[in-house]
Amino acid sequence: MPDDSTTSERASAARGGTSASESARPDTALQTERGKTTIADAVVTKVAGVAAREVRGVYDLGGGMARTLGSVTQRVGVGDERTQGVSVEVGEREAAVDLTVVVEYGESIPRVSQAVRDNVIKRIEGITGLSVTEVNVSVDDLYFPGDAAPEQPARVQ
Repeated sequence: MPDDSTTSERASAARGGTSASESARPDTALQTERGKTTIADAVVTKVAGVAAREVRGVYDLGGGMARTLGSVTQRVGVGDERTQGVSVEVGEREAAVDLTVVVEYGESIPRVSQAVRDNVIKRIEGITGLSVTEVNVSVDDLYFPGDAAPEQPARVQ
């Protein structure tokens, strides 16, 4: 019968943790004996934003005020729509993501949320090598096809 320390080390390893004997050596592609790679929050934010927009049924990201402010800042060349509605926390080996999305009317919110979660995890882990601990999806609004107001033609050319 294994002793308690062996059992707890296996349980820790199964949960993605490291045992005391493993903690001395690097265990990720981001940290090797030849150096360490750090990934900025902005990189993970952009990956998450693009990945969320790839999902069918996602109309936009961000809350109402964020979308309004985002469209103004993008017009003057300051904003980046890829980061709108995305908040991340990035550690040395893990990342957590919070998304605010607008779902197209008629789509299943649970299906879209799960598809967003799955795609964001796949993209972040594949591109950055970070392990994603959670992806929280907040549905802020529904988009109806008639909601988009047509832009007014310019009065001066």
